[in-house]
Amino acid sequence: MAELLSLEEAVARLVHDGDTVALEGFTHLIPVAAGQEIIRQRRRDLTLVRMTPDIVYDQLIGAGCARKLIFSWGGNPGVGSLHRFRDAVQHDWPVPLEIEEHSHAGMANRYVAGASGLPFAVLRGYTGTDLPAQTETIKPITCPFTGERLTAVPALNPDVSIVHAQRADRSGNVQMWGITGVQKEAVLAAKRSLVTVEEIVDELEPRPGAVVLPAWVVSAVAEVPGGAKPSYAAGYYERDNAAYQAWDKVGRDRDEFTTWLNELTGVTA
Repeated sequence: MAELLSLEEAVARLVHDGDTVALEGFTHLIPVAAGQEIIRQRRRDLTLVRMTPDIVYDQLIGAGCARKLIFSWGGNPGVGSLHRFRDAVQHDWPVPLEIEEHSHAGMANRYVAGASGLPFAVLRGYTGTDLPAQTETIKPITCPFTGERLTAVPALNPDVSIVHAQRADRSGNVQMWGITGVQKEAVLAAKRSLVTVEEIVDELEPRPGAVVLPAWVVSAVAEVPGGAKPSYAAGYYERDNAAYQAWDKVGRDRDEFTTWLNELTGVTA
């Protein structure tokens, strides 16, 4: 059953050095505050997983938290490259970064397989691409019924999945709505899970199209108003486009990034 914890305590309990960690959110409800708390707590040797790593993953990589990234697309949406990501891959700064690249469909199916208790997923999505030649975790498989040549990808079962949502009640049941991506699947596939929320309420009111994660599938809930900024939370605040544009200058330069990192972690010169 979900415990109600502070963000600091939840990260301390649930995220360990060497873990495979998924912070999911697709343009919306991105758990930025949780990612930055992982940086503050100086976690190391993480395998980071996400369909669309954006600036919070740039920050985690630049802070030296990651040794590997499993993903299907990476960039500063609407702006350009992730410069800390590029620096780690091309120049091993601050530490070398291994990458494992998939398609969006491949990543989504991997989460679904993990949530379903299956060892792998099967799909057609890699046909005609060169990803199977680049990624060891993409393998050909033959349908035993039709003989069709398909592709298999292994299930994703993160040590911990972290998502952001709009609300939770005091029992730890979580409610989210809007663009929800693969948050549900990521939580169900994980060994442990943390959900940060805009607010904790006495009772969840019915809302059309909302996804409810019951308390028994969530390890911890932390109330973190604004925890998705600069992404947006439907019904609470809009996307801060200027912050994404400003990050390009910070992330592009090692010294600028180091100054930002020191401010985030409270390190003084």
